Amino acid sequence: MELKIGQRLRSQVCDTEVIVVRSGSVELTCGGAPVILHGQDPEAGLALVPGLDGGTQIGKRYTDERGVLEILVTKPGKGTLADGQNPLPLRESRELPASD
Repeated sequence: MELKIGQRLRSQVCDTEVIVVRSGSVELTCGGAPVILHGQDPEAGLALVPGLDGGTQIGKRYTDERGVLEILVTKPGKGTLADGQNPLPLRESRELPASD
């Protein structure tokens, strides 16, 4: 799926919902199943894949190792966001400059 900035996506196997902040051509999955557009109905019979059930955190950003993709979680769930089967790491927060 070609992702576009601002797209709202959801998991087919858990409650996770996300917004695309930085886009790229990746195979974005959650819990082992491809994500779908917000408002679409999930395929029947899908379940969380063991090992891809670490969960997501609301308000956190996930990015791929190449820096092509950045996803913001708007609703947490039990699935792990991944590029195919490779889990996306949580983006580290940046330190703010000192104000004194």
